Amino acid sequence: MENKNKKSGRLRLVNLDKDGRGVSKNQADLAPGFKKFFILFWNNFGKLVSVNIFFVLGNFPLIFLIINLSGYFKKEYLTPFSDLFQNIAGIFTAEGGYTPYKMTLYALEGLQHQSLADTTVNYIFYGIGALTLLTFGLVNVGTAYIVRNMVKGEPIFVWTDFWYSVKRNYRQALPFGAIDAAILALLIWNLATLITTTSQFFLSMLFWSNVVLFIVYFFMRYYIYVQMVTFKLSIYKMIKNSLIFAILGFKRNILAFLGIIFLLLFELVLMFGTGGILVPFAVAAPLAILLSLMSFIKVYAAYPKIKQYMIDPYLDEHPEQRAEPSDDDVIMKDDVTEKERLEEIKKRNSIT
Repeated sequence: MENKNKKSGRLRLVNLDKDGRGVSKNQADLAPGFKKFFILFWNNFGKLVSVNIFFVLGNFPLIFLIINLSGYFKKEYLTPFSDLFQNIAGIFTAEGGYTPYKMTLYALEGLQHQSLADTTVNYIFYGIGALTLLTFGLVNVGTAYIVRNMVKGEPIFVWTDFWYSVKRNYRQALPFGAIDAAILALLIWNLATLITTTSQFFLSMLFWSNVVLFIVYFFMRYYIYVQMVTFKLSIYKMIKNSLIFAILGFKRNILAFLGIIFLLLFELVLMFGTGGILVPFAVAAPLAILLSLMSFIKVYAAYPKIKQYMIDPYLDEHPEQRAEPSDDDVIMKDDVTEKERLEEIKKRNSIT
């Protein structure tokens, strides 16, 4: 019976000889290039959908902010283009009647445009949306741990790994998540304001300065949460290291950035460029896979550089940590060992 199982493998629920759950030997030996990226993506597609659910449900307050931005519950009113509108309206009311002169003056200075005012519902939604400052870091640190393990080719238990990472890292994830969300909101607001308030934004030094800041910080975010779930470092050191990695890994960073831009453009095409036919797919994509796929792209670009410049040199100096990297006095804090993961696989599949 043992030989039969060994040859066919049909009666075995899990092959514990592989480099992690569902990871083939050929996959583990591949260089971190495009081929390995697509193999990992395909093998972990279902788990990425689960990770995407964490992104959507974990950051549910953002939905209320998006509703506010849509203007759905806001009240419409008219406001004048010119500061002279009130004076002109007063003159017309006092004098009565209309003359060609008055009508010309009204056409020049009396035009109005539609504006939107916040209602009580909007203020309530703003309050709920502010909870993003609490959820943003926790969701990012939980999903970063799962996606990092995908890139490493380790066994993954989505629900358990997510809450394990949140429980272990919440002291750093909570404050940094609020800072991270605030910085992103500020940079996006600056860019949107500069684009909408001036027709010469392409020639504006302030605009391009914000573009550079946004790209650099976007690159830094590839590395911050991965460091948070891997090392015992202060937030300051993680930010400092991430700034260095933004430069050292520029080639991988820019490729990941282009990949994310392509996904966003594809989403816009589905939403606005197909005459409404594929709008349901455009709405479903962020709910199903888009957010986790962007996270996977970022971590896939970042982790090899972190391994090259931080993990490998440290393990070369402390070879004893390759077996048990959980001591309190070391920088590495990835304390889920391969032995523990294999025990978890056996437990879940009733293997004795």
